[in-house]
Formats: sequence, structure tokens, C-alpha cells
Amino acid sequence: MATAPAIAPASLKAELVATLPNCRALAWQGDRLYLSRGYNLYSARMTATPFEWNKVASYSPPWHRRFSSAFSLSSRLFRDGFHALSVLPSGNLVAAVPGAIVTLKTGETEFRVTHRIGRGTRPLHIVATPDGRTLWGEYFDNAQRSEVHLFGSQDGGLTWGITHAFPAQSIRHVHNVVYDRWADCLWIFTGDYGSECKIIRASLDFSRVDEIVAGDQQSRAVAAVITEEGIYFSSDTPLEQNFIYLLDRAGKVHKIESISSSSIYGCRNRNGIFFSTMVEPSDTNQTDAVTLVGASNGVVWEQIASWRKDRWSMRFFQYGNAFLPDGENTTDLLAASTIAVEGADQTTTIWRTSTN
Repeated sequence: MATAPAIAPASLKAELVATLPNCRALAWQGDRLYLSRGYNLYSARMTATPFEWNKVASYSPPWHRRFSSAFSLSSRLFRDGFHALSVLPSGNLVAAVPGAIVTLKTGETEFRVTHRIGRGTRPLHIVATPDGRTLWGEYFDNAQRSEVHLFGSQDGGLTWGITHAFPAQSIRHVHNVVYDRWADCLWIFTGDYGSECKIIRASLDFSRVDEIVAGDQQSRAVAAVITEEGIYFSSDTPLEQNFIYLLDRAGKVHKIESISSSSIYGCRNRNGIFFSTMVEPSDTNQTDAVTLVGASNGVVWEQIASWRKDRWSMRFFQYGNAFLPDGENTTDLLAASTIAVEGADQTTTIWRTSTN
């Protein structure tokens, strides 16, 4: 494990701007933020306050989900709503909802199902590349360690096919796929145990697929933030202490900062890099607090916010967590959507960040 590179420290500050109940921030597109309420999608240009939210589109779920999504606890129980969103270069939007991938064509107002998910209920993330490819990886229990697929589309999310297959017994499932604009490649994160934990670099056409980091719980990651200097990622393990790392452009892994629990969301804005932790109790992860940390330079990390897990069962009503939206954020704003925490369940909080 390499020593972290020396970078001059800088202080990162966050000022509360808005609190939005009953919604989840999904993705940035420059200075535009997309968020959902149930199965309705909204967006706003985030350049001036108050933010003007306009309805973009909706998805019509099965009848029982229209009912369950109307109530806080039942929506948590059934994992209702949008869970991932990607804005494609064509202008189409691709999202994950329970049991399906749905696509919104430019100019339309209703998402339509373009792929029924056969294993698991949804991917954790969806990625779009500048050349028009859209990809997501299968995320399911996979107790038998069957072959795991990456699905891709080259027609704006209208049709899907298997882009890459991980052989049986090689991984449990795919955690994330992220595009790297500096290297024009993909980074793939898989889990969950032993050699199944991998950080993989792949060419866009998958003619080259290389394992860069693999083999232990500190390689078990979901959250990844791509920067010019490398890939910042946070570990997601209930078995060991968790950390934030930098995988630099030379292929060296630097241990940057310890964090209080498993982490599955990260993002960046023009002022900093951010990761959240979740409440996932284990012998190692004993905290009952969700935290949000950030750094302006990737080295000096400061706590932005903390929330205590609420009283409802984690088995049925979800771990406490803070979701951070995907996409490219060109603003100084930071959005986080919390769930299963006291006083901020299913609430999006927005801060304005600054450095000195």
C-alpha cells in the first residue's frame, strides 16, 4: 500500500441551502439536477435560488406499487421509486426501477420498460459514455456464483444485450461501472468475498479487460469518483475497518482516510470529493450514524453532516444511508438524499460548498 501523495491542505465548508422532503436526488447533468418523488421525475437548473423544479416525466408502475409508493414505510419496505438514472448524450434518460430498466426518449413524458430484470431487482448504477454506449451490471444474490452479465445498449437505451460476461465462480455480482474521461475507459467494481472483490479496467469495446486491484475486502467497493489524478473509491465491507483510497494513474493504491462504516455512494462537485457511509451493523461496523465526508483536495477529509438511524427494522425498512447522485456536477452545490434516519427520512438536503 503506497503512502498518500503530498497535497497542500485546504478547508472545505458547506452551507445549508435547501431541504426537500419526500424526494431522492438521482443525477447531475452540468448545472441541472434530476430528482424523483415516487415514480415522477423532476429537474431544475441549480444556478439560482429558489430552485424551480419542473416535471420531466413519470413511470407507471404495477398497481400495487402505485399504492405502496404513496406511503413512507411501505415505499421503504418494497424499495419503490427510481434507484438510478443516467443522462445519455442523445438526450434520452435511462433509469432503474424495481424489476426493470426504463427509458425516456427525448421529447416524451413517459418512461417505458426496455428490459425486464431477470435476476435481482435492479442495478446499483447505470453509466453512459460519450460515444453513446449505456451499461449496467447485474446485482443479485448469486449464491451459486453463476455467470454474471454486463448489459449494454448502443441505441439510446431502447434495446439491451449482453456486453460482457464474468465466468461462473469468478464474482458474485457487479457493484458499479464508471466511465473515465481522462483515460477513455471503464472501471468495473465487483464483489463480495476473496478473489471476487475486483477493480477492473476495460476498454469501451471490452477488447481489453484487466484486473488492477483484487483479492481482499479493501478491494470490495461500490462508490468511485474519477478525477484527473486517479480513482477515489471507498471500501464497502462489514468485515473490516473501511477506508477511502486513491488508485493513482500509475496503478498504485493509496490509503487516504478511515471511515466509520461501509460506503456505497460517492460524488464530486467543482469544489470537492464526497463519500457517504451507511449503517450496516457488524462486529466491525458498530456505529448507528450515517455520515457524509468531503475533501477539497482528496487528502484532508472533513465531516459535512451526520444522521442517526431511525427506529425501524433495517431488515425490512432499509439500512440508514445517504444517496449521492451520479453524473457530472459543474456547480458548487452538494446534494444528498437520506433514508431511514431520524428527522430526514427520504429527504434531499442541498448545501453550497466553498474552500479557503
